[in-house]
Amino acid sequence: MNSAFIAKIIAFALYLGLMVFIGIRYANKNSSSSDFFLGGRKVGPWVTALSAEASDSSAWLLMGLPGLCYLGGIKETFWTALGLIIGTYLNWLFVAKPLRKCSISFGDSITIPEFLSNRFKDKSRVLSVVSVVFIVLFFTIYTASGFVACAKLFNSVFGLPYHAGLAIGLLVILCYTITGGYTAVCTTDFVQGMLIVIAFIVSGIIAVVALGGPSEAVAQVQNFDARALANDFGSKIKEAFEGNLRFGGMSIVSALAWGLGYFGMPHIIVRFMGIRSNKEVKNARRIGTVWMVISYVGTFIIGTLGTVYLLKSGILLGTNAADVADAAALGVSQFGDAETVFSATMQQMFPAFIAGIFLCAILAASMSTADSQLLAASSAVSRDIYKGIINKNADEKTVLNISRVSVFVIALIALFLSLNPESSIFGLVSYAWAGFGATFGPLVLLALYWRGMTNKGAIAGLIGGGITVVAWHQIPASVHTIFGLYEIVPGFIVCLILAVVVSLLDKNKDEQMLAEFDAYKKMED
Repeated sequence: MNSAFIAKIIAFALYLGLMVFIGIRYANKNSSSSDFFLGGRKVGPWVTALSAEASDSSAWLLMGLPGLCYLGGIKETFWTALGLIIGTYLNWLFVAKPLRKCSISFGDSITIPEFLSNRFKDKSRVLSVVSVVFIVLFFTIYTASGFVACAKLFNSVFGLPYHAGLAIGLLVILCYTITGGYTAVCTTDFVQGMLIVIAFIVSGIIAVVALGGPSEAVAQVQNFDARALANDFGSKIKEAFEGNLRFGGMSIVSALAWGLGYFGMPHIIVRFMGIRSNKEVKNARRIGTVWMVISYVGTFIIGTLGTVYLLKSGILLGTNAADVADAAALGVSQFGDAETVFSATMQQMFPAFIAGIFLCAILAASMSTADSQLLAASSAVSRDIYKGIINKNADEKTVLNISRVSVFVIALIALFLSLNPESSIFGLVSYAWAGFGATFGPLVLLALYWRGMTNKGAIAGLIGGGITVVAWHQIPASVHTIFGLYEIVPGFIVCLILAVVVSLLDKNKDEQMLAEFDAYKKMED
């Protein structure tokens, strides 16, 4: 164990200790479930914005997308990033203010299933149950991606076995999520969001300068790409680059469609419900959008320039020694997973302790998403199933305890899904993102803007969108090219059509619901 290794351990220990401290600090400030799940609706614009974006971006921002860029996927990364930036801006613009008002107007709702149930007068509780089923299903998959990222990071940096890394990530996330609740999650997400953006800015500038400036850096990357396609780095990298060259119109539509997901992400839109005032939404929107732009530019820079930067240090990712004919001639002595390009670059670029601090940005991205997802999923179980159906007279303390148990159980299931070391972070996130965007996205928009939306329409749309996503995901593109389209697109369309058509056919409109909708529209910000 050398001094560099010890320095990185110290950096990680300090960071993880800070996250746990924040959780303990806020543990005694949760006197009600509203405090635990929404921070009492008293969170400011900076914390709200960075918490929303950090919990949204997850580890795929520092691992999945840079890894895609590294293997020649610059087009897919660009169009995906563009769709996400547009999507997050429109989400802030069209959902944030109305959702905060509407959630207060309809029973002071503090979870998305509770909001939908109150908005559509779901007396049968069918909408609540179906909502919770999809939330737990897709959040468990999403949370698994965060655990995978933690495991890959600890393996890349410390050489820890994959499953040991999983255990460490699980324990720390559980510790501050179970104790501190929403305010702790938002505060840790704020810290983590700042760390991510600083890491991208500093490392991006250093990488460009180290390669001789912008024009020289681009020329070197183009040379690397040409060599990759010429099979200089082995068949695995060549196949990846060739695959990314086949990026046509349908692929562009699929990439841009990621932006649709924002309208239905419970762990993101719940931030709008917890902001202190609608007057602060405008500032939060600007802060969040700027953060997104900086972060995705950083993704491009590290992912693309990392190819050349690491090769100069004898590191080649996305392949192994057996696939490279003459590694010695190439000057390559180290191989690894393409999704570790950010961590490998940080370790080559900075002294051990500084590298350790910036590597915590990956841990930050993983944790900021996993904690938010666990909190949102547990709130759905405890408030919408336990208090809403099983024990309607449950007191606040009991609901909080059920929430904490739910966090633990859902985390264990996610841990089971992440046990495979070959799991793809990008693949797991993609599936869960489509699930939420297609099931809840259209419903949230219709709930906020259409007076004629009914409970039956919401149930039909939710079930139809969810089933479409799951079924579409299982059908390979080899059956027909249309199945190469990202499943969020057909799922979103099916949900929207079913919700509208069934609502129009439903002649039994709830008069109380219509009156409350009119009152909500008249509310001041």
